[in-house]
Amino acid sequence: MFLNSSSQSDSSTLQSLFTQQKDAFFKAPVTSKKERVESLKKLKTALLSRQESLIEALAKDYDQRPAQDSIIGDILPCVMNINYTIKKLRKWMKPSRRSAGLLLAPATVRVEYQPLGVIGIMVPWNFPIMLSIGPLITAIAAGNNAMIKLSEFTPHTNKVLTAMLSSIFDDSQVAVIEGEADIAAQFSSLAFDHLMFTGSTTVGRHVMRAAADNLTPVTLELGGKSPVVVAPDMPIDTAVERLIYGKCLNAGQICVAPDYVLCPRDKVDELIKSYQQQFQAMYGTGEQRKDYTHIINDAQHQRLESWLTDAASKGAVITPANNCARNYSSRDMATQLVTNVKDNMLIMQQEIFGPILPILPYDSLDEAIAYINERPNPLALYIMSFDKTTQRILLDSTKSGGVCINDTIMHVAAEDAPFGGVGSSGMGHYHGHEGFQTFSKAKTILSRGKLNTGKLVYPPYDTFIQRLMLKIFLR
Repeated sequence: MFLNSSSQSDSSTLQSLFTQQKDAFFKAPVTSKKERVESLKKLKTALLSRQESLIEALAKDYDQRPAQDSIIGDILPCVMNINYTIKKLRKWMKPSRRSAGLLLAPATVRVEYQPLGVIGIMVPWNFPIMLSIGPLITAIAAGNNAMIKLSEFTPHTNKVLTAMLSSIFDDSQVAVIEGEADIAAQFSSLAFDHLMFTGSTTVGRHVMRAAADNLTPVTLELGGKSPVVVAPDMPIDTAVERLIYGKCLNAGQICVAPDYVLCPRDKVDELIKSYQQQFQAMYGTGEQRKDYTHIINDAQHQRLESWLTDAASKGAVITPANNCARNYSSRDMATQLVTNVKDNMLIMQQEIFGPILPILPYDSLDEAIAYINERPNPLALYIMSFDKTTQRILLDSTKSGGVCINDTIMHVAAEDAPFGGVGSSGMGHYHGHEGFQTFSKAKTILSRGKLNTGKLVYPPYDTFIQRLMLKIFLR
């Protein structure tokens, strides 16, 4: 469903869809494991059957996006997520016994996970399949209905996704909405039972303000400047081998992409040379980089070019990773390695979200740690070191949403572990069991039988039994 503006009719349509989903949920507030698994299997079948259409649509939206980037970055994670969720769902749904303790005995205490209701999912343009279907998988697993707001910058992919989801679900279960910023603002103001937003920190603040009016809980998956720390013990060729894919996948248009590198001062030149060699080995030396994704649109390309111009005007040295580094007409941009970096440059003030990689020299590990800690908490920290002591120092001395040691971005694919930011890089978790819990209400249930020991604390107070109880428990 595409909505064009903030007109009254569009607002009414959104509200009508939301009301329809709420009504449907109230009519069937609890779905069985079998029903949830059937929905997930249908979703998996639809994804696999439309795989080629989705890959082609993503290539059109980006002008060029390799099929492998779309498979690895968008489709494969969803299929693996469905398989994993189906395997674990019985365990997740099972009530857990808790201890009532001596004070409440005889009684039983258990925790049941109850569906919340209607989940709102706001999707960015960089991985429109994974970041719409991924949260949807978890929402369905937890027994919820969902409304999905897709990005206006991926119209071809949106068309395939909308057709796919409408072939499986009624609008009362899963509804897909398109539209620009005004529609997104209206969407975030609906009284969802939980709202999940993936995008920039700036927009995330607006989403949280809108949700606050309805006391809607939010999961914010934002971003920030995720650093790579190359430790003194790490061979430079190995460090580059471990970080380059994370920077080049989707041309660096990833919330967890390495944003800058902290490198021992005497190894900076070696790092640049190694990056150039490995980039050219992976993507070629000419203009035809068929395995490399382009920048999503003109606005993002112009932003990146203006940031490079800003950096150069302030004294930065820009070294392309490829001798045919930038194609303005096709928005093809190889990694731009930037040295002589200063804090007043735009590339160091905001998340880059593209193929620009500042390289900052350091003289001691303490200096590198201080640099990270003086800035907002990143979504990811990447440690390049085989030394266990160095790894431990960096883990204990910094705060980030997640960490990869001797790798980049791959922690996002860990199905059995939570993913989320901290501070300005986000709040809350999804993926795996934590995602199921995010989209569920953990309901504590205390149950008594015919014997009621609770009456021992009823008035009149200060009886012998009460004094004895307090003497036992207040110690």
